Amino acid sequence: MTEHNDFDHVSGKTTTGHEWDGIKELNTPLPRWWVLTFYACIVWAVGYWIVYPAWPLVSGYTSGVLHYSSRADVAVELANLEKIRGEKMVTLGAASLADIEKDPALLALARARGKTVFGDNCAPCHGSGAAGAKGYPNLNDDDWLWGGTLDQIMQTIQFGARSGHAKTHEGQMLAFGKDGTLKKDQIVTVANYVRSLSGLSTRQGYDPAAGAKIFSENCTVCHGDAGKGNQDLGAPNLTDKIWLYGSDEATIIETVTNGRSGVMPAWVGRLDPSTIKAMAVYVHSLGGGQ
Repeated sequence: MTEHNDFDHVSGKTTTGHEWDGIKELNTPLPRWWVLTFYACIVWAVGYWIVYPAWPLVSGYTSGVLHYSSRADVAVELANLEKIRGEKMVTLGAASLADIEKDPALLALARARGKTVFGDNCAPCHGSGAAGAKGYPNLNDDDWLWGGTLDQIMQTIQFGARSGHAKTHEGQMLAFGKDGTLKKDQIVTVANYVRSLSGLSTRQGYDPAAGAKIFSENCTVCHGDAGKGNQDLGAPNLTDKIWLYGSDEATIIETVTNGRSGVMPAWVGRLDPSTIKAMAVYVHSLGGGQ
């Protein structure tokens, strides 16, 4: 690139003095309307900084001449909404779970409130439609680890599972391989036995008798002799073809080898009692409640 001032005889304009491979850059000023608009935007920005909250400070921000805040407006609107809900939520909190489901007005309130709170707090794990995902239970079916009655659902929401709360559900799947209780070939055998309980195919050469023996000696204490599970322990039913982590052989081997200990948070203390009650009613009404 060369640089020298020149005059372009073709366009009749001077150049900036920049030239690339014989191509000269014309010294063409920006349109006046564009320049004026640009300066107007700068003036507008300065005015905006003065009138509205704009600059962050150490522990807050400049409030601006108008002291306007869309967040404050939202907070006021939410506070007004809570005032409107107040009496109804008090009534909801005083009613029993069974009475709420019998009263159409209370049931509608509980479901509406529960759906909103579920979307804010539970959907990240269970999905917006509560259909669950790998490792997160589907709340629409009738398969429940800890029970699907109104009281059982509320108990789970309040105290969670393995949440650290004194009243939480504590059952967990042991790590038979990691702990050295079972050898690798035994784990493969019992994994195929578990698959057979729900009618799934087993690998060639699998010994059903050996699988049943290993299962009887290690798994029936939680899952029962027939593999039907135990809701008191959170032990799943292995015969219903509903799988929390997956039913393929590799996944079951992984489960038996390293165990499972998913956590359900305790919502008591984080949500008020009326809201927890509403969420229990909402979950129970999804279609799988017992």
